[in-house]
Formats: sequence, structure tokens, C-alpha cells
Amino acid sequence: MYFDALTTAAVAAELRAELLGGRVQQVLIPDHLCLALELYAHRQRRYLFASAHPQAARLHLVTDKPRRGPGGLPPLLLLLRKYVRGGCLVDVHQPPAERILHLAFEGPQGPVTLIVEAIGRYSNLVLVAEDGTVLDAIKRVGPDINRYRVVLPGHTYTPPPAQDKLRLADVTEYRLRQILAGWPPDALLRKVLVEGLAGVSPLVAREVVFRALGDIDARAGQVSQISPLLEACRALALELPQPSMVHEEGQVTAFAPYPLMHLEGWEPVQSMSAALAAYFGAGSGGYQAAKALLFQAIKAGQKRLARRRSKLVEEQEVAGDPESLRQMGEAILAYVYQIEPGQSELVVEWGTGEPPLRVSLDPRLPASENAQDYFRRYRKAQRGASEIPKQLARVQAEREYLDQLMQDLTMADNRPEIDAIRHALAKAGYLKEKRKAPASPAPRPLRFTSPDGFRVWVGKNALQNEDVTFRRAVPDDLWLHARGVPGAHVIVQTEGRTVPEQTVAWAAGLAAYYSRGRDDTQVAIDVVQRRYVRRLKGGRPGQVVYRGERTLQVAPQPPPE
Repeated sequence: MYFDALTTAAVAAELRAELLGGRVQQVLIPDHLCLALELYAHRQRRYLFASAHPQAARLHLVTDKPRRGPGGLPPLLLLLRKYVRGGCLVDVHQPPAERILHLAFEGPQGPVTLIVEAIGRYSNLVLVAEDGTVLDAIKRVGPDINRYRVVLPGHTYTPPPAQDKLRLADVTEYRLRQILAGWPPDALLRKVLVEGLAGVSPLVAREVVFRALGDIDARAGQVSQISPLLEACRALALELPQPSMVHEEGQVTAFAPYPLMHLEGWEPVQSMSAALAAYFGAGSGGYQAAKALLFQAIKAGQKRLARRRSKLVEEQEVAGDPESLRQMGEAILAYVYQIEPGQSELVVEWGTGEPPLRVSLDPRLPASENAQDYFRRYRKAQRGASEIPKQLARVQAEREYLDQLMQDLTMADNRPEIDAIRHALAKAGYLKEKRKAPASPAPRPLRFTSPDGFRVWVGKNALQNEDVTFRRAVPDDLWLHARGVPGAHVIVQTEGRTVPEQTVAWAAGLAAYYSRGRDDTQVAIDVVQRRYVRRLKGGRPGQVVYRGERTLQVAPQPPPE
């Protein structure tokens, strides 16, 4: 998803409306590539979050107070406290069509500017003095990395190179025709717009093409009238921000400062910051920076699995029915002496009233080779018929594991729990860890006591689910889980006693609360003895299969205080 130029402009407008004149009360570094400011503006505390992560660079307001990350005091943090804390935000400026914002502060030591560069792998957060000198940056860039644009204390700040393209807001009918004329007719129109106009991300281009032609895959040669395309460009560039986002399976998959008409199920959202926070998972527990990249990694893994599944289904369809292929090969051999050279089809009449068998032939090949080709396809289809369903099952299990990790991350409210999910993603191959992180204490599952005095364990993530189900529980204990959605494994330890229905319902309420169905009025909860639960063969931690369950419909109930 793109923090593009239009999104940047929407955030700039929002910050000007919400924060100008606000006083900076606190500065935090949530992690090594993020910073957060607490400002007091319009008689309330507001929290501004900035990230220079390559896959999650952005700037927006958040509702939860960010928390200080581990580690010491980076030089940039000390400088921000010196130059920005106690100062006022006096201006927010966006260079034309760029993913860059300049936040100007009147600080205790005089005017300074914090520059947020949300430009992919070159993203940075740079503090600049009034005379244009770099005070420091969250990423120091020396001449050995980029000799044309050094970002080091004491050097003059050099902005990223401006795009040598026409801006979306400045497009005219004549210039649009010029851009289209430089591409072949079969070129994707959305690609033409991305390459030809400044500040146009792939998402913006898809929206423009859909509004103009009704098909995001339209080609350049299909533009018979330039007016609809021109109007769509101007509408996105000049309309007031109307933030929207799209949900799929309970997760935000897209956001934009305009209605996403080319995507089904789009919905308006209160602000651009709210959409960004929902997408990057920055609204839960205050650990925005730590969670953002993990949400990104999970979403990328889900998309990769979706592509893999589509490919397998396509292979399954192409392979065809093995038995019909074998029958066609045998028919060719049975009638080999009746097949003339160059014949393209063999028609076999059964004489039983059944439709004839029609066998396509390659006229360039002799009959025997046509038969062998059908037998080769038969053997391949046979292998596919037995192997592809297994691969599809593995893909489905992996998708369910990622869904569980997504839910785990949503519920995580401390750094050890977030780190556990990071390690799980790395172990599963969805995230690269550049260096081995220092060992942190493994978070323990939640422990409660039911109103009837039964001990109840709740796993808040996949590893804790594995722990409570297969280490803490014995065969006679009760096991509960939300049906069909990711969530916690809940164990009621019986200790040889009969569990009253009151306790079962109470534990089911916990299982519903610690699941993706937390916000629903009723959630289906499966209840079964632990003896009937076993690990999924070849599955990830916490993945199980079970039998003999009964299902309760309960309302989610938060844990006791």
C-alpha cells in the first residue's frame, strides 16, 4: 500500500487543521527508525507518529500514546528534546507532488524543521537548522552510501531530486495526449500514468483509469475520448480529501484520500490518519512502530499464498480429468489403423446411444505419438490429482497460520508478545531478521479462576496456544476455541471434577473475547475434551484438528479485572 503524494497532501492538510500552534510536550523514539511527538493543541493532547521504515514510511496522528522503545538515547532524540520540545509547530509544508513533509517549529533554541521523507528505501527523518544545516537524522547517510546526497550532522541539507514529470494537478488535454502518444496502444493505461505523471502511485493510476473507462486493465489505445481521463485526473488532484479504506476478512487492505471506487466494499473513514493507523495496525496498545512492519509482512505473506493457490487451481483445471485422457489415448490405439495422416479428430461411435467420444489429434504427428501424448498427460494429471489437493491443503493451513498471527499481533499489548510474533514470522520464512535479537522473557499465557473455582488458561498467540493445549492441559481438561476464526486456545483444568455449565459458558466468553469475533454480538465456540485435540500434521505451532466437539453461541466477555 502506498503513502503516496496525494496521501501526503491529505495528511498535511489534516495536520495544519489539527496541530498548528500546538506545543510539543514530549519526544519519544519508539524504535530505531521511528519517532513520536506529543503536542498540546486546541486544548487536547495529540500524538504525531513518523516512520522511516522502508516498507512503512509515513506520518500521521495516532490515538494511543506511543511508548519509548528499548535501548539508550539516540543523538537525534537528544537534539529533538533540545530544539523541539517546548516549541510550537508553526507550519506544515509539502514540496509539490512529493512524499515529503516539512514540519517547522519555533523551538527554545530558535526555528528548526523536521523533514519527513517517506520515499521507500530512502526514507528518512531529518532535523534541519534555520540555515539549512543538518543537525541529525534517524538514518545517517555518508558519502560512501550516497556521495550526491550526504545526510550527516554539519552538512547542508539537500532535498531528494525532484521528479521531472508533469504534476497531476497541472495536466491538460494537450499534455495528456502527448503522454499517450509516446506509448504503444497495447500498453496498460495505468502504467502510462504512473510513468508519465508526478505523484501518481499505482493505486492512484488504477482509480483514475477505472473512473475514466470502468476497467483498471484498459489499454492506452482504448482512450477514444480524452475528456473522461482528464476529468478523472483533475478530480483526484483537486478535490478535498475524502479518506476511505477497504476491509477484507477483517483486515484493512487499502486506504486513500479519495473514495476507492475501483475496489468493492470501500467505506469512508473519519480522517486520513485514522485510515493509516487502521492499515498499519497503529491503534492498539501504543506499540505502533513495533507492529507496523509485522502487519506488512503478514499481509505480504497472505498475498503470496493467494497467488500460490490461484496457480495451483489453474494447474488443476489445465491438467483435466485423468480417466478421460487415458480413455482417449486407448481409443487412438484401438483405431490406429483407421486414422489417416493429417487427421485432426477421431470420432468413436459407441453404438449404445451414448454421445460419441471426440478425440482431438495433432495432424503433424502420427497416431501412435498422439496416443503417447495423451498417456503422458494422463500420468501428469494423475500426479496432479493426488498432489495438488495436498498442496492446496498446505496453502490453506499456512493461510490460517498467518491469520492467527495477524490476530495475535492485534491482541499483543507488550513488547515480548510482539517480539514472539516477529520470531514466529522469521522462523516461518515471512520476515528476515538481520541480526539475532537479544533474548526476551517468553510471555506467559493468561491465567484466570472461574466463578466456580476452576483454573482457566488462555493463549494469546500461537506459541501460547501450543503451550496451554499440549503442555499445561491433560486429556480430561476442556478445550475451547472460536469456530472458524483465529483466536485463543482456552483450557479449563478439571482436576477430575465435573465442570458446571456456568464455568463452560464463562470460559467460552473468554474464548470469544480473545478471538477475531471480539466485536461481534455472538460467537460460535467449540468445546471438546483435550484428548480429542491433536496437532495438525505438518502444521505450525498452535495449529490443531479436533473431533467430537459441541458448539455454544456466546457473547464475548472481557476477563475479570
